[in-house]
Amino acid sequence: MSEADIREKLGLVHVYTGNGKGKTTAALGLALRAMGNGLKVAMVQFMKAPQFYGEYEISKSLPNLTLLPMGRDCLVHEDKVTQADIDAAQAALAKSKELLHSGRYDMVIMDEVNVSIRFDLVRTEDLVRLVKERPPRVELVITGRYAPPEIIDLADLVTEMKCIKHPYTKGVQARAGIEH
Repeated sequence: MSEADIREKLGLVHVYTGNGKGKTTAALGLALRAMGNGLKVAMVQFMKAPQFYGEYEISKSLPNLTLLPMGRDCLVHEDKVTQADIDAAQAALAKSKELLHSGRYDMVIMDEVNVSIRFDLVRTEDLVRLVKERPPRVELVITGRYAPPEIIDLADLVTEMKCIKHPYTKGVQARAGIEH
């Protein structure tokens, strides 16, 4: 199948949510598959900074992937949100919209945007508007725990990651190359 034929069938909305591990990993796997078929992918990371995540380093060698970690270099705590946290998330939302409408990308991934909504950094209605006003033939991928019902309703595909067992419960901390 030609790249033109592939592009003709794009335009769905994917949501990866839930309390289990693997939401960003699933989105990156989808991105890898898309790039393997000649598609161009942009990933905006809402709550991640470049120095902490391995995908940022490898993205530098993947010409069809634009990866933009737009989070601050510290964790955001739901009960201690700062104006800087809000500003970073709003900038990531604006960048996502820009990339989605740029005509340069076949897939746009909004990584951890659902958590941004949960923490009141982004309004649900702003993400709903972005989804409804997206251009045709651009695949949109939304990740993060706490996907709002309004986004689930708009999505074409929703996968909920459920944690059955995790090494964290045995004291194993997040590991470079595996969890980040």
